[in-house]
Amino acid sequence: QVQLVESGGGLVQPGGSLRLSCAASGRFFSINAMGWSRQAPGKEREMVARIRSGGDTDYADSVKGRFTISRDNAKNTLYLQMSSLKPEDTAIYYCNAYIRRFAGGEYDYWGQGTQVTVSS
Repeated sequence: QVQLVESGGGLVQPGGSLRLSCAASGRFFSINAMGWSRQAPGKEREMVARIRSGGDTDYADSVKGRFTISRDNAKNTLYLQMSSLKPEDTAIYYCNAYIRRFAGGEYDYWGQGTQVTVSS
């Protein structure tokens, strides 16, 4: 069974930094694109950043220059380095990954989310 598990969330002061991790486990053939999304209270989930298997990245305008997405393919792990955090970055952060299974087919898996709170 394929699972994605996020970690690294917490409480940080405005201007601070956090690094989120998302580890994929289970049996699968390969991982293609991966990404981070977030959902703040009362708001819809929004894409934060994504990275393709070749390393190309996309960012939401609201986080460009402050967040960096990366991946370690050998460890099947996705990262999100967040700097210059603002109170409006407060949300539950979710990772997702398009994973190809040995039995065939590519599926979009999601983690359970990790809370990030930016507050003084």
